[in-house]
Amino acid sequence: MHRYDQINNFLESSAFFYTIAVGMDGVYIYVSPNYDRNFSFGKDTLKGQAFSVTLHPEDIRICEEVGPKCFEQPRRLFPATLRKHDGKGGFVVTQWEMQAMLDEQGQPQGIFCIGYNITEFVDTRERLDQAETHLDEISFMQSHGVRKPLANIMGLNKLLRAADDDTERERLLNMLDTSANELDQVIKEISDKGEHS
Repeated sequence: MHRYDQINNFLESSAFFYTIAVGMDGVYIYVSPNYDRNFSFGKDTLKGQAFSVTLHPEDIRICEEVGPKCFEQPRRLFPATLRKHDGKGGFVVTQWEMQAMLDEQGQPQGIFCIGYNITEFVDTRERLDQAETHLDEISFMQSHGVRKPLANIMGLNKLLRAADDDTERERLLNMLDTSANELDQVIKEISDKGEHS
């Protein structure tokens, strides 16, 4: 475990990264000070407790899937995105890389994990995805919603110029009013969507 001790010493004061080690029994055998600071919520340390105490219940399954992979390929790092309790009834999103810990004889000792908080990144990405969807809706409204009444107005304008009698002009003017109102309504909807983004 010497290699993991070096990593832990290097990252012990990190404000960004967490390092943990989980034994074969699913209990923390090492937790970095930053991990305790963020997830022990007033307890002294999480060392000695089950790893699942910090996890969203649905994410325990992810660890159960990644753990065996670590032992199948012990030299490889395996990624996992896990939600951890935030101490306020919610969760933070964390990104981890996990690797099997083996003793000198190559026997499994546990899993070493290094991770960090990606909640802000995930929230920003979700907001950007929502904004992109919103912009797509506005773009669709502009290209399709505006096009029909505008094409009608342009066509009616040409017909109006060629109209010979007053009855025909009156009918075309009424159609022009209807198309102008449709266009105004579409522009209001686009404007409302823009204000609510």
